[in-house]
Amino acid sequence: MAEPEPEAEPERNQTQTDTLSPDEVPGGSGLTTKQLQQNLRAVKQRDRPVRLLFEIPSSRIIEQTLSKHVVYEVVVMRSGSFDSCRVSVERRYSDFSRFHHKLLQEFSEELEEVVLPRKLLTGNFSPDVIAERRVALQDYLAEVYAVRSVRRSPHLPRFLTEQEQRRAHGLLRAGQFELALQQLQRVLEMEEKLLPWQSPTLIVPTLSALAVCHRDLDQPEQAFTTAQRALPAVRRYGRKRHRAALLDLLVDVGYQLGHPVAQIQEELSVLRDAERGEVSCCSLKELVVQEFL
Repeated sequence: MAEPEPEAEPERNQTQTDTLSPDEVPGGSGLTTKQLQQNLRAVKQRDRPVRLLFEIPSSRIIEQTLSKHVVYEVVVMRSGSFDSCRVSVERRYSDFSRFHHKLLQEFSEELEEVVLPRKLLTGNFSPDVIAERRVALQDYLAEVYAVRSVRRSPHLPRFLTEQEQRRAHGLLRAGQFELALQQLQRVLEMEEKLLPWQSPTLIVPTLSALAVCHRDLDQPEQAFTTAQRALPAVRRYGRKRHRAALLDLLVDVGYQLGHPVAQIQEELSVLRDAERGEVSCCSLKELVVQEFL
């Protein structure tokens, strides 16, 4: 059964970080009633909860040689006026159906009252039917997200990113690094929306692939920075293969850039000595191209 309210993550309005509650203001008793009320409203807005919002604002019909189908634009954003980045993907009804089936295999009791709009045998391309289905699918995503266990499971990020990940990694394997980079950046934007409710390791494969693209595009500084960003999660959650490969890239690129890398090199040596036989010596690129096959 869907929970009525998802747990919230605090959101702070950057323009209000210096606003204090009446208890925090030195000599607060000297403020006027109007000032105290304004201060209280500002504090409430500053600490309001953050949730994911789903919109399906548009759809389009794709016609192929022997068939045609409808794709729906799924827009994901965080609640509040401070999220200016609206990230979107396109999904078919069949994608929603597979997603729902996977959820039911694991969360049948929790989703007892969450119903996917039924499949239609006729009229699928009628403008009225498509418009009605857009609203129904939007409501469906909101209901799914309201279930805590589903919200924290890997099924939601897979639904929202896996197709794009596979496309990006296919481009990377084909040596089309610029196109892969663009696709991966969009994937990362989506994953960052999900991070308050997902493990930080969610973005490790994407950051690793981005670092590989930057390096092959002769952008060493971006490759170094991106690989550095992935390290905290792999250190904390024990992703040894990624950790060794990231450290190895950082040492090589760091030397190229003239950055101090002695500590990184020592960490890599200690890791390989401690995990001898368990840590692969493959490069980050070799590791990345094996993913999302």
